[in-house]
Amino acid sequence: MSDSVAIAIDAMGGDHAPRAPVEAAARISREKKIDVLLVGDPEVIRRELGALEHDMSRLTIRAATQAIGMAEKPREALDQKPDASIAVACRAVAEGAAGGIVSAGSTGALVLAAARHIPLLEGVKRAALAAVYPTRERRTSNDRFALLLDVGATVRCQSEHLLQFAYMGHAYASVISKVPSPAIGLLNLGSEETKGDEILTTAYRMMKEAPGLNFIGNVEGNDLPKGVADVIVCEGFIGNVSLKMAEGMVETFKHLGEYAFKNKLAWKLGFLLLHSGLKQLKALTDYQEYGGAPFLGFERMVIKAHGRSGARAIGNAVKVAAKAVRGGVPERIRGSIAQFARRG
Repeated sequence: MSDSVAIAIDAMGGDHAPRAPVEAAARISREKKIDVLLVGDPEVIRRELGALEHDMSRLTIRAATQAIGMAEKPREALDQKPDASIAVACRAVAEGAAGGIVSAGSTGALVLAAARHIPLLEGVKRAALAAVYPTRERRTSNDRFALLLDVGATVRCQSEHLLQFAYMGHAYASVISKVPSPAIGLLNLGSEETKGDEILTTAYRMMKEAPGLNFIGNVEGNDLPKGVADVIVCEGFIGNVSLKMAEGMVETFKHLGEYAFKNKLAWKLGFLLLHSGLKQLKALTDYQEYGGAPFLGFERMVIKAHGRSGARAIGNAVKVAAKAVRGGVPERIRGSIAQFARRG
């Protein structure tokens, strides 16, 4: 694994751009052996850097005269703004100027820009957006974060897509979580092998027979936080609903707790007893810790940071992207899929 790695940052993407992306790059330049390509308005970027301690030998600025806002329609915005920072950054990565991209900008714009400019790995049918979320302690890993994919890039899937997502998750978890043989589960209606429609039952059989996968079988929705698997595979519609429900539950428990605390003494005591558990629940959507969501299946690493990300979260996303590049995640995915294709 080489120490030489470069990551592009969309300096104009996110609620706190350009300050947060530029500050993240400045910190990375001082603390890590990671070269950063800052993509955006050069004058704005230099002005932000002027107020921050940084190592310019590790920073490069690439000009982009346009930016895409979070509320804009992704496809129309990309068509009308070919020089948008998120598109320029993806083109730079495709050209080999960096091994990956991190953006806190519009998810739709990043998905489309990556699809337009960064080639899919040979043999990959669909890319997958993965969500990282904390679980109970797992026997298979010291990492408290597991991977759920897809969570929205491919809304409806075929069996082969789900199999490829399993290989993608395997490659990512083995590098990022350092699990030699990540446990893979298929999200389904029940644990029995015969559960689900033809797509799910076929996907089950394919994963069970696939070389190199530690497939543990079907898992149910309540298994997600239990830590039964390092990687859970599902189609994008189900994954997105599961993720949004988890986020909503965090807010619901928070508001219920606040209401209880204000109204009855017994409820106040109960809320205090539950406080540590609620803090753990809040971690389910603590994007500051894990930085971002990997968009897997491309020849280069693509990481989507939360739109509200500050410098710490974006910095963590850059570190994860660099670790994935150094660990050869795209190459591992390509090799696994080629191995299965030869076997088939």
